[in-house]
Amino acid sequence: MIKFLQRIGKSLMLPIACLPIAGLMLRFGQADVIEALGFIPGVDMVLPFLAAAGSALFNNLPLLFAVGVAVGLSDDQNGAAGLAGVISYLTLTNVCAEYWGQHYAVDIVGTLDISFLGGIIAGVIAGLAYNKFRNTKLPEFLAFFGGRRFVPIMTGLISFVVSIPLAIVWPVIQGFLANVSIQIAGLGAFGVAGYMFFNRLLIPLGLHHVLNSFFWFQLGEFNGATGDLNRFFAGDPTAGHFMAGFFPVMMFGLPALALAIYFAAKKEKRKAIGGMLLSLGFTAFLTGVTEPLEFLFIFLSPILLVLHALLSAISGFIVDLLGILHGFTFSAGFLDYILNFNFATKPLLLLVVGVVVAIIYFTVFYFAIIKFNLPTPGREDDEDEFTENTVISGDYKDLARQYVKYLGGIDNLLSVDNCATRLRLEVSDSSLIDEKGLKSVGARGIVHLNKTNVQVIVGTNVEFVSDAIKALLK
Repeated sequence: MIKFLQRIGKSLMLPIACLPIAGLMLRFGQADVIEALGFIPGVDMVLPFLAAAGSALFNNLPLLFAVGVAVGLSDDQNGAAGLAGVISYLTLTNVCAEYWGQHYAVDIVGTLDISFLGGIIAGVIAGLAYNKFRNTKLPEFLAFFGGRRFVPIMTGLISFVVSIPLAIVWPVIQGFLANVSIQIAGLGAFGVAGYMFFNRLLIPLGLHHVLNSFFWFQLGEFNGATGDLNRFFAGDPTAGHFMAGFFPVMMFGLPALALAIYFAAKKEKRKAIGGMLLSLGFTAFLTGVTEPLEFLFIFLSPILLVLHALLSAISGFIVDLLGILHGFTFSAGFLDYILNFNFATKPLLLLVVGVVVAIIYFTVFYFAIIKFNLPTPGREDDEDEFTENTVISGDYKDLARQYVKYLGGIDNLLSVDNCATRLRLEVSDSSLIDEKGLKSVGARGIVHLNKTNVQVIVGTNVEFVSDAIKALLK
């Protein structure tokens, strides 16, 4: 299960890569930024378009996850799997919406959303369906619908079957969390800590929005304004408890976490991941958009999600205990910190807490990654076998024929895939593999996972070898 979750996590890196710039555009296009920069001619005409561009991605993030996971889980990363992911997500969301519309009041239906989990489930269904049905052969009169064309058909049917129980269970889960929110609200600093713990813990499911909707928009009342967020901007001197604790986490903790991932990576891989981590950390600090960074590790290493939730709870507890109150219209990034500075209570103290939180985040995450050997970006084992930059050159078609010969022949190969340096193979019988023969044509080693799954360590040009073998199989 952990390996499966890690594969999903790696699949999410493709859609995640486009989010930092989307987060910046979305934040700079908000009304408070436009008002603050109103002295610049034409800013009110340009920035709204930035917000539209950024929201285009964030509003459809579950759909992007569906495509990314589907392609990532498919054996050959074919675009047909991505199309199946779209079909699965649209089927799930529309069937769920129809069920809710028939069984719940309109105001309740408006709060129901399968969110990130729906996108991930859709991607898993599509990816596994692609692997299962992409080689399906149908009778002659239906041959047009065979092969990869059969994948979207089966994906849609499977998604329909899954959508009904999902639609039944989802409102129950959301209702339970809404009741928990009411209980947490009256516990003072411990309540703030509990809220922030569950807020971060529920991110993979997208259910943290259920908590937010109660605490930010329903809790309490002040001159007609309800919710911690609305009351804060209405001038309520007691509002901001359930927002202030996020500033140290998003402005300091998560960038420090990105730094911990960087230093925990292997030295030869730091340069490759440094730019990505810098952009994700900067986006979290400036705008408070943290999902791109969080989804980078919560599936690759679920233990880090629990640590993140615990440290967020500690931040919320300390901030509330110190009597700090702050709020945001968008998220707890530096822009909101500055723009809403005058509404806050003890805002400078937040910076001190933030530095402490950054130190704790870096220390805890760095040692957790090292201690438990967690596979965060830059710590993959794919290239451990290489002490030098070994590259096999020559005719890849001829090389592929030799590989197939020593792998037991075409009939012994059920599927061929590759990672950074290895061929990942599913075979009928691993005992037919000639290891000496493979090493004679450049392979550096063979890993037998079980009787039917084998990895051949090829080198940094493995993709060319893999493509040549796939061409022979076709």
